Amino acid sequence: MESNSQHSAYGSGLAGGAFDPVEYIKKPQVICRIVCWVFSIIVFGCIGSGAWGYDGTCKINGDDDCCRFGSAVGVVAFIACILFLVIDGMFDHMSNVLQRKYAVIIDLVFSGFWGFMWFVCFCYLTDSWRKTFNHNDIDKDKIQAAIAFSFFSIATWVVLTILAFMRYRQGVSDTFSGGAYDDSGNIGNAPQYPGGDIGSDQYQAPPFSQEKSSPPVYQTPTY
Repeated sequence: MESNSQHSAYGSGLAGGAFDPVEYIKKPQVICRIVCWVFSIIVFGCIGSGAWGYDGTCKINGDDDCCRFGSAVGVVAFIACILFLVIDGMFDHMSNVLQRKYAVIIDLVFSGFWGFMWFVCFCYLTDSWRKTFNHNDIDKDKIQAAIAFSFFSIATWVVLTILAFMRYRQGVSDTFSGGAYDDSGNIGNAPQYPGGDIGSDQYQAPPFSQEKSSPPVYQTPTY
């Protein structure tokens, strides 16, 4: 675990390498985001096809705002899931730790806020449906499906919030422990330069430091 954390940033590996679709699909946030994407389609699809009358009025207690709000929450969730799936695909190629930090923070804040919006949507739809007395000419299955999947969406977006928080906490922990970031915030180990350790006591001997040898002895030539 310790060696793995030294080579990762905000829950993902070091930048570089080709895109691996298999590893991308295996990511927990990607799986959960796809589920949220499918749930959003079901909610605004069921409201759009089963909650509006031919005269353009909402069949859920005659409250047009209820139908508009439920559809808006589903459509925004649908678009947000696509954008975050793209960000998840680009995440491993973000070489700067600040870019990953901002991406995780945006994911954390938006997921938490949209989980709350799904809670409001569920309460709004449930209360309006409870006040609807005339269930004739109403596709109850679609409206009840919209209410049910708006409730399921609360749980999935809460899971996304928890996953984003875990990645954020891991990134902060890696930053304080040194991690794999250089001084400019780029992800990766700093290059090692040759030359030995700076604090070592190994020095080269200065030139001309050798002891001088004794002068040569010359013999007098014999004639």
